[in-house]
Amino acid sequence: MDDIDHQKADWLAQIADADAPALEAIRVAALGKSGSITALLKTMGKLTPDERLVQGPAIHGLREAVTAAIADRKALLDTQALDARLATERLDLTLPVALPPAGSVHPVAQVMDELAEIFADLGFAVATGPEIEDDWHNFTALNIPETHPARAMHDTFYVERVNEHKEASAGQSPSSVDADSAPPAGSASAPAGPRMLLRTHTSPVQIRTMLSQQPPIRIIAPGRTYRSDSDATHTPMFHQVEGLVIDRGITMGHLKWTLETFVKAYFERDDIVLRLRPSYFPFTEPSAEVDVGFTWEKGRRVIGGGGDAAGGGWMEILGSGMVHPKVIAACGLDPAEWQGFAFGCGIDRLAMLKYGMDDLRPFFDGDLRWLRHYGFAALDMPTLSGGISA
Repeated sequence: MDDIDHQKADWLAQIADADAPALEAIRVAALGKSGSITALLKTMGKLTPDERLVQGPAIHGLREAVTAAIADRKALLDTQALDARLATERLDLTLPVALPPAGSVHPVAQVMDELAEIFADLGFAVATGPEIEDDWHNFTALNIPETHPARAMHDTFYVERVNEHKEASAGQSPSSVDADSAPPAGSASAPAGPRMLLRTHTSPVQIRTMLSQQPPIRIIAPGRTYRSDSDATHTPMFHQVEGLVIDRGITMGHLKWTLETFVKAYFERDDIVLRLRPSYFPFTEPSAEVDVGFTWEKGRRVIGGGGDAAGGGWMEILGSGMVHPKVIAACGLDPAEWQGFAFGCGIDRLAMLKYGMDDLRPFFDGDLRWLRHYGFAALDMPTLSGGISA
């Protein structure tokens, strides 16, 4: 008993003066696999029942006392180390935390903002309309004949109205288009119960604008459009922007100047060269495809310069033309008094040309790696003074 009490006093004295490395050495020497206290515990099997009754509690008491002393000393040393560290370190809790950005602006949203900024400076307003359209606004009012391929099922997503089956089963004719979207008096009439569809272009916004307000009109109509097509440069859902000007005395010269100003501002280059080629669109007459000159740099097409110059070429970027008199008349305006021009192009394609994307499909995959690479900071708003793509 006296020997155990002596060991206990000796261990507790060593523990009281030990630093962290010494404390670990004491723990191993006393309680480790080959430690002295562990050895005492192993001798209990050789004791008689009377000896075990006396020495057993003493040996277990020694182990518990040493174990508790080591734990208390370790806690004290950890607290002292933390206090010393806090005494030497300083942390300003008012400083902002430099966290990585949680998200980014999608290139399509960025280009939409750039277009709005450019055309706002030219006096254009931004107009919007429904993505689920009726046949009259999407086709008929735009002078697209019934036999035009764009109306075919392979190109257009047609949708059924909720009550269409109920009306048909009850022997009723489908309800007519609502008053707000009906054509004005004197215009081409919309049939009762028009077919509904996902708009194939944003041109119906032009029709709705001409129906709802008097000229002069200067608008751009950006938004989602839908066609049954999918490959590296086409997707079933894509983004388009169209422009419309209706006023007196509008000519092709106004159209060409507007497009040149827009393309130069968007690509942020003064050496932009445009070429207008005769074309055909049902809603414009005359119509023109617009090509932009490009040059080759490191195996890539770069918008600017080029054209017919050596080493350059032409790339089609949009369609345009003078608004067809039948379209103006369908909206209740007198084509002898009012003229205008319209143009349209794909926003996704504009983003690809400016920011170097080769495939349209990743635009809609939701891949965070792609978004981090091509995305824009949320507060970097495009301005004409600071730079459109700044």
